[in-house]
Amino acid sequence: MIEHRVRVHPSAARLPREQQLAWKLAEVATGTPAAAGLDPEAVTMAQNRVIDNASVAIASLTRRPVAVARAQALRHPAHGVGATVFASGIRVSAEWAAWANATAVRELDFHDTYLAADYSHPGDNIPPLLAVAQHTQRTGADLLRGILAAYEVHVALVKGICLHAHRIDHIAHLSAATTCGLGALLELPTQTVYQAVQQAVHTTTATRQSRKGEISSWKAYAPAFAGKAAIEAVDRAMRGETSPSPIYEGEDGFLAWMLDGPDADYRVRLPEPGEPRRAILDTYTKEHSAEYQAQAVIDLARRLREKTGNLEKVRSIVLHTSHHTHHVIGSGANDPQKYDPTATRETLDHSVPYIFAVALEDGTWHHERSYAPERAQRPATVDLWRKITTVEDPEWTRRYHEPDPDRRAFGGRAVITLDDGTVIEDELARADAHPAGARPFDRPAYERKFHTLAEGIVTADGQDRFLDYAARLAGLDTAGLDALFPAVDLDAVAAYDATLPKGLF
Repeated sequence: MIEHRVRVHPSAARLPREQQLAWKLAEVATGTPAAAGLDPEAVTMAQNRVIDNASVAIASLTRRPVAVARAQALRHPAHGVGATVFASGIRVSAEWAAWANATAVRELDFHDTYLAADYSHPGDNIPPLLAVAQHTQRTGADLLRGILAAYEVHVALVKGICLHAHRIDHIAHLSAATTCGLGALLELPTQTVYQAVQQAVHTTTATRQSRKGEISSWKAYAPAFAGKAAIEAVDRAMRGETSPSPIYEGEDGFLAWMLDGPDADYRVRLPEPGEPRRAILDTYTKEHSAEYQAQAVIDLARRLREKTGNLEKVRSIVLHTSHHTHHVIGSGANDPQKYDPTATRETLDHSVPYIFAVALEDGTWHHERSYAPERAQRPATVDLWRKITTVEDPEWTRRYHEPDPDRRAFGGRAVITLDDGTVIEDELARADAHPAGARPFDRPAYERKFHTLAEGIVTADGQDRFLDYAARLAGLDTAGLDALFPAVDLDAVAAYDATLPKGLF
């Protein structure tokens, strides 16, 4: 790996494009090898993530934000080949297919994650890449090249540049990564990808209010917006349009005004020429439909359930955890909505006190039942929930940022105090499904997740057909990409869609 220094430069310095971060990211894209040169383990993991994305997309098809995005997309029919929209069997313009499908993937907060200096869901790159691969009639090998390039750039940015400290939403890194993935997929010139990256970053820099306070359905749309913007930026750049430059290092640019200011100084590590694209192997998926920092907390609650006994006798529960967990999904966020029984699902899946309470009571977690209004408003749950707080523990913060990914920890220590003064303690560093956890997710686990979420929506034969094609992604021709959209009960989806209010189009 090569460590690149990224800092602010005055316009008068005329920073050469080859020294700009956007150019270096573009070089990662254009230097990604053809399928035969891709790392086999990385290819297998990319196939896993295609399966994972389809799983969570299928499970969300009759949720309102997904149906709205689908309805919008279907008003933009394809001119040319186009791309498929989940649960429609219809092709639309590629950027709108990306919009609908990425919203479906993101809605349940149930796919892959990577946490470092900032947050990310690298699987959000896949829907726009698949849409463009279909529209341009590329192969599975082309798609794989794009996926691995996008993951490489995404992980590098998340490791090197923290957006959250300045309350900037993480989709700014996503749009750059997707743009690079598109560049690799389409085998574009470095100059074209460079211009498109800068346009994408410029147009997708937004605040983190989308994940603060009363969290709305925009949380699912935000990554889809980034993917759609990336496709549009690539289209403009291919037509010869240029962009704000240098977008990262300029004196009125991203670093200077959105992040650390004029003295900003970051380090971003990118692969050397010819180095395998293996960053996808650093990422991990979710066993439970909740914010990633809550994954280990759910597993810990399930383990503590038998030790705790009658929960009515609990006086207090304190979760000692990292800075990020405490301030983003814990009581350190100072969001009263995180303790509100009438809060949105999007808010509840970012409330670790709620999640710990329900997991402790139920001993399990379900992507729908655990968030149902009647579940959140159960009096005993509300009483327990409001006894739970989080505190930042410097040791857990250090472990959260541990350089060795096998030792990095996203969990915490629970201290449960009963009415009689008895104290019950336990801790869990990593979710069971983490690569370094008790039960790392492997291909059979991805397939079980798919079967579970597709049950009653996709026929058994349809499930088997999809998994067969996903496992052969590297060898798929253009027509084979169509099989990555499992056939669902269109009548049931249409019946739900008919209940929605109409929009402009």
